[in-house]
This record gives sequence, C-alpha cells and structure tokens, in this order.
Amino acid sequence: MKLLDVLTSPWAIQPDKLREIGEIYATHLRGEKIDIGAVEARIGRPLANEPQNYDIIDGVAIVPLFGVIAKRMNLFSQISGGASAELAIRDLRAAAADPNVKAIILHIDSPGGTVDGTQQLAAVVRQVAQEKPVSALADGTMASAAYWIGSAAQSVYITDKTTQVGSIGVVATHVDVSGSEQQRGIKTTEIFAGKYKRISSQYGPLTESGKQVMQDHVDYLYQLFVESVADHRGVSVDKVLSDMADGRVFIGQQAIDAGLVDGVSSMSELIAQMANATVPAGVQAKPTTPQKGKRMDLATLKKEHPDLAQALIEEGFAAGKSEGEQIGATNERARILGIEAHGMPGHEALIATLKADGKTNPDQAAAQVLAAEKGKLKTAAADLASDAPAPVPAAAEPAGAAKPKANDIATRASAIVAEEKAAGRDISYAAAAARASRELAAQ
Repeated sequence: MKLLDVLTSPWAIQPDKLREIGEIYATHLRGEKIDIGAVEARIGRPLANEPQNYDIIDGVAIVPLFGVIAKRMNLFSQISGGASAELAIRDLRAAAADPNVKAIILHIDSPGGTVDGTQQLAAVVRQVAQEKPVSALADGTMASAAYWIGSAAQSVYITDKTTQVGSIGVVATHVDVSGSEQQRGIKTTEIFAGKYKRISSQYGPLTESGKQVMQDHVDYLYQLFVESVADHRGVSVDKVLSDMADGRVFIGQQAIDAGLVDGVSSMSELIAQMANATVPAGVQAKPTTPQKGKRMDLATLKKEHPDLAQALIEEGFAAGKSEGEQIGATNERARILGIEAHGMPGHEALIATLKADGKTNPDQAAAQVLAAEKGKLKTAAADLASDAPAPVPAAAEPAGAAKPKANDIATRASAIVAEEKAAGRDISYAAAAARASRELAAQ
C-alpha cells in the first residue's frame, strides 16, 4: 500500500487504531521524515516485526495474527506490529500440508486492518478447515477485519471475559491536503480522463458526488462483510445485522451471548483439546452412540442376506423419497414467504421472478431488492434534476433563507413513505423527497 493512498482505502479496523495510522500519515504530509529510531525508543522495542512461521505444539499448529492486518508487510506493519495477510495465507497452507500437524489454531490479537486481502485470507481459512480442524482464539482483541478472518474458523473462542470482539463495519477517510500544500507554496493540478477517475481527489474538498462514490464502496464492502460473517457462523444476514454488526464491540460474555464466539478457553486448554480431538471448553459436546457388535458392510449383507438387503434398500428409498418431498415442499414454502417479506412497492415483478426461479433464498432476494431500489432512487433523482425548471437569474433568495439540508429531506422522505404505506397508499421515494423538500422549505 502506498503511503499517500493509506487513508483513502477502505478499512475494517477499530477507530483508535485508524487514528494512530492517521497520525503517521499526517507526519508524512507535513514533510517530516519518520524517525524509525525515535519510534523504537518511544515504544521500547525494535520495529523489525519479521514474520514468524507457525509453531507446532502436540501436533497443533499455532498461526499468529497480531496487530494491524495489511495485505503485505509495510511501514505501518513495522510501527504498529502488524500482520501480513499474504504471509498468514502461506503459513495456513503450509500447516495444512504439514504431516506433523493435525489441527490449527489462529492466535489473534488484532484491531483489524485493510479490507484488501481480508476476504482472501478468510476464504483460505475456510478452505483449510475442510482438511484439518481450525479454531480461532481471540487473545485480547479480535475486531473488524480480524473478526472477518477469525469467524471463518470452525470454532471461535476468547481467552477471558475481557476480550473484545466484533466491530463489524467498514470505514474510508478522505483527506484534503490542499490547505497543507498552500501553506508550503504548492498547488497540485490533476489532469485526468474519465468522470470518476479523481472524483474523490485529495487535492481539494470532497464533493457530494465524490462522497457518494466513497459511500457506495463502503456500503458494498459492509454488505460483503455481513454476508461473510453470516455464512461463517451459520446464521442469517438479519441475525448478524440485528445482533452482531453496526460496528459494535462486544466484551467477554456479551460476545458469547451475541453468537460471535463459542466460549472461553486458554491457549493450553485449546491445544490439549484439539490435540486429543475433544470439544473445547464452553461448548457442549454432541452425544455419540457407542458401536457394539460386529459391523457388516453392504456387500456382505447382500451376499449373506439378499432378501433382507433388498427390503432395506426399498424401505430406505421409499422413506427417503417421502421425507425428501416433505422437506422440499416445506423449504420451498419458507423460501417463498421469506422472499415476499422483503417486498417493496414498485418491485413486484422482481419479487415474482425471484419466487419463481426456485433457487434464490430470502437473504439473496433482500440484497437484489435493495440494489434495485437503490438504482430506482438514483434514476428518480436524476429525473427530478433533469425536469427541474431553470433558475430565474433575477430572483434572489430572501435574506436569511435556508435551504433544507439533504439529511433532513431524506429523513422526512422516509417518514412520508412509511406514512403512505401505513395508509394503504404507494408513493415513490422521488415523490416523497419532492414533498419533503417543499414542506421543509415552507417552515
């Protein structure tokens, strides 16, 4: 990551750590050379932070993930004791292929990091978990991007009741350096082609269109984050949004109650349990039925008891077919009802198509309806702008007149849509926005 691009990239990280990174960035903007020696003296340790390979204890590989996570090692990794997603991927794959390793623990103490590289690392955790048992252990903090990664393990634990977990969210920052340049007698002029090429340029104030582009990017990444956590933890997107997300940080038992983690375990306990293939502390083991007597395979059964084997096969086929039909019908009804629950005025055709395709689930339907509504709102806004009459040059606003703020218009428009819906009437968001603008202007 280039230093000048550090804050414009999306981050999944705790706010205080992002501020620390921002201070380093600000030092660079002031033209000051970052004194690595001074930083080492202040924190009382060298900044080598060389990547460590995993350790193996009793057949369990310990893969560390400490500090700010970046796709590759860089200056911020040196200063903040960060981790490289690429190196973690390397170590996970090596541990999966290591014949001396029978289980893996992701040892995590991280406030999060850049979005770039996080999803790929989480995907590798899921892939490796298909080959060997993988657990994540939060030792201090497992927040934002670190939780995105840790949640991909088959089980997630915290070391004690003060461990911080969660902070599911995404942030991007725009820094206007034009004032700083002006103080130094510098003026940067950018020559570019393409409407969106420099829409959020740092060499000037952030425009509304630039802000919207950045917001769209953040919203998209947040949706990916939430969907990934839902998939990793085996819960619905709605469950994640209502109980786990919105940037909230959960401590100890709160994280267990919210479903972000499975229990409490020390490193030594977790190693012993994984080495012995037992269930870690805090989780009730699934009961197993002991096998008694001699096991007989299907080939032997067919040879020694052909009539019984055929009867069992036919009985199993009939029972499986009946049960499958019942389950299929129940699941299809639940799928259709779930899709209908996400319906919005103006998207009836889309809902009908999603119900009929036989494969779209309610969460996917919600995402498609939301995307369609977003496109509809953008089109409506563009139509309103194009249909608006040209301003009268001679007319001047009365002294002290204040234009309604965009946030106020949006809030009032949402309320109008809700009021009309409660009254059994449909109204487009564009029409509601126009009415809200008139009402607020009249106040």
